[in-house]
Amino acid sequence: MIYGAITNSWREQLPSHSVKELVGQAVQKGAKHIELRQTCLGECEEGAGDDWRPNLDQLQEVVQAYPGLTFDLAMALPCLSRKIDPQGEMFQAALAGAKLVGGSQPHLRVVDPAPFDGPWDSIDDIPEEALGLAGLSTEAAHQGVIMSMENSSLPIRNMTMLVEHVRSLSPEAGQTLGLCPDPTNQLRRFPKSDPLAELEALPLDMIKIVHFKQLRGGETYPKVDEGDLDCLRRRDILNAKGYTGAAIMEIPSDAGVFENLEASFQYLNS
Repeated sequence: MIYGAITNSWREQLPSHSVKELVGQAVQKGAKHIELRQTCLGECEEGAGDDWRPNLDQLQEVVQAYPGLTFDLAMALPCLSRKIDPQGEMFQAALAGAKLVGGSQPHLRVVDPAPFDGPWDSIDDIPEEALGLAGLSTEAAHQGVIMSMENSSLPIRNMTMLVEHVRSLSPEAGQTLGLCPDPTNQLRRFPKSDPLAELEALPLDMIKIVHFKQLRGGETYPKVDEGDLDCLRRRDILNAKGYTGAAIMEIPSDAGVFENLEASFQYLNS
């Protein structure tokens, strides 16, 4: 796996530092991949909501400054709870940003923040709006962009069901559409579930990128370490599958975030 960081861990530092500077600090702590997350891109973005756009010139400066790193672009897109136009300016701008930062393997991670009431029991429970993902993933595939999905209020098994169904509706997209599984999010929402068992059941081609974070006593912990979720077992599950992609430390913003990032890498390398 390629251990990395995400820019939303740097909310405290962004007002006084550029993204380029903060990426450099993450590199010094051992990061090999950076997830560039909408709303936490400083000089590399403008606007908000439907008016959000990546600043391509500034993103290019960041990528060129760190040729040894890999990057992906992440955005909040309510594509499970409302229809999004694949040809619309917002989605097209996101694809352009993903291609700029992603090099030979551009990747757009999409999270729908909609708080669904509960898990889906069958395909029939999937909202009609969510099936618009077929058009979005087809457009992304046409442009050579991998697309991964996340929703923190649905378990991994539900997101798997969704992606499998959308793949059947969008054969042109095929396996370029997948998931960003986050067992810690699931454990927070469904403490009696077994998210690691659901991760273990995932086919490798479904896993496009992963996030690591930790809870202790149900509360967010500032680094990846021992806690409510067995992160070393999670690491071992991914290694056993042959997953070699990015593993992002989605640790909370903190004055000591870079020390916590380094400690997280050291823990997973133990």
